[in-house]
Amino acid sequence: MSQSVTRAARIIDAIAADPRTVVELAEAFGLHRSTMFRELQALEEVGWVRRRGNGRYTLGTRLAALSREALESLDLRDVGAEHVRRLQRRTGNTVHLAALMERSIVYVDKAEDESGVRMYSRIGKAVIPYCSAVGKAILANLDVPRRDAVLDGVTWERYTDLTITTRERLDDELVRVRARGWATDDREFEPYVNCLAVPIESPLGVVGAISVTAVRMVADLDQLKRHLPALREAADAIAAEIA
Repeated sequence: MSQSVTRAARIIDAIAADPRTVVELAEAFGLHRSTMFRELQALEEVGWVRRRGNGRYTLGTRLAALSREALESLDLRDVGAEHVRRLQRRTGNTVHLAALMERSIVYVDKAEDESGVRMYSRIGKAVIPYCSAVGKAILANLDVPRRDAVLDGVTWERYTDLTITTRERLDDELVRVRARGWATDDREFEPYVNCLAVPIESPLGVVGAISVTAVRMVADLDQLKRHLPALREAADAIAAEIA
């Protein structure tokens, strides 16, 4: 039984890397074609693989659903706590950690800056996705259906003159965010606050984002951009612990 489970896992890994036919898989695993066919039939019955019209096998929809459930069950706060505080000490600015949870983006951790200035955000509070750096960093790395789900029911409220208030403008901004790898809140929620964020991406997709935030009198957006290497380093370190 343990050998069968191990082999099934290896078959799934193989077709995840490159969809293959029964013949190709049988040759790769040193099995008779009928044996490999039975293995694939069993995996197909539980939704872990599916057969394409061209005869090649690829990952099934059940695995995709399990992948999403695995992402949403991660306790990003526990994984990221040390990295959040290290980044705060390194930059001196407020650091936020946000997680993608089903159809919401939520602040799960926060380390305040050294000036004692308190930000609007609080742990457990939902992020306003269209005018926050962490929200845009996450949205930019979602496929359209998942992005639609997060934005479903959003009220496009104008908080400042710079707030994005339409889906069209947001989608245009997200194209730029995806291309450069980082997002900003340039006085879009509060006129005296700016923020810079990068996504946290696991092998299964984006799971959250981490940001540095400052009052403009303390550090403007150009000054925050100096922290991009440190931000990316923190995001990569958190992602490595998730993988």
